[in-house]
Amino acid sequence: MAEQVRERVGVILVNTGTPASTSVADVRRYLGQFLNDPRVIDIPAWQRWLLLNLIILRFRPAKSAAAYRKIWTERGSPLLFHGQDLAEGVQAELGDQALVRLAFQFGEPSIPQAFQAFADAGIRQVCVVPLFPQYASASTGSAVQAAIEAAAERWVIPSLHVVPPFWAENEFLDGMAGHLQEAIANEEPDHIVLSFHGVPEHHCSQTDNTGKHCFKTAGCCDAIGPVNASCYRAQCFATARGIMERLQLDPERTTVAFQSRLGRVPWIKPYTDIVLTDLAAQGKCKVVVAEPSFVADCLETLEEIGMRGREDFKAAGGGELALVRSLNADTAWSVGLANILRRSCSWLS
Repeated sequence: MAEQVRERVGVILVNTGTPASTSVADVRRYLGQFLNDPRVIDIPAWQRWLLLNLIILRFRPAKSAAAYRKIWTERGSPLLFHGQDLAEGVQAELGDQALVRLAFQFGEPSIPQAFQAFADAGIRQVCVVPLFPQYASASTGSAVQAAIEAAAERWVIPSLHVVPPFWAENEFLDGMAGHLQEAIANEEPDHIVLSFHGVPEHHCSQTDNTGKHCFKTAGCCDAIGPVNASCYRAQCFATARGIMERLQLDPERTTVAFQSRLGRVPWIKPYTDIVLTDLAAQGKCKVVVAEPSFVADCLETLEEIGMRGREDFKAAGGGELALVRSLNADTAWSVGLANILRRSCSWLS
């Protein structure tokens, strides 16, 4: 009997996106696409249109373009080239078994372009990997929806497998802990901040089908259970516990916080900028900040925390703020992500 030939699998590493350049026009185009996503700004469409076109897109693109210029490199956007390097690393690990592509929801390389590459290669099975460790509707949910919609546009719709959030996977936690340990050894900080991207509080409460758990007690995120298994904030705190346990960090010298809030609705707390100001007021001379909701350095890590956060900490009376590098395309992370893929997707096992 002839041996059955295993089909090649498409692997699409999905991230939110980045402007094509630091020009105000390109940044405006990117922000217009990103912030028009109803999972990102979940208000009625007509209100979102007014908010974007009368307020945000009139003032924010120039400010964001200036921020992007601070982190732009000869290779372009860090999120882009770190993602490309990661795709190459995962490709090398999986070999001929797979065809790996990086894709952005907003900007290029795009998700439809990845599906076209898979179709051109005769691939009928696609593994979708949202590059967000913890689940949030505005990130993972949006990425999965975009991939499904792009696949549905194909005349021949491929079979899809979605890799779930990997916040509890050893490869991710070990990698983050390793980077933090390196920074602690180099900086000898007074305090450590684990800063996660924020989301509005109602994005978390909407994952609680009982309506009796989320934000009902101060310790609602102290453990993961059936009720809060899909809660972003709970997964972030679980990630923090996993890192702290690995490094045996002192809870009194470690704070979990949330950054990047937008608008006037309540976002999950505590807020990173306020935490940094409070630490400075307490006389902390040296702080190390790690960001375990990002697997690649980007505007939110390099500029928001590494530049503005450092300046704000010093202005409030603090000393040095050291930013922990993201996993980016480290060899260990490329191998680790490939292993996560193999465990999740039977097509690659």
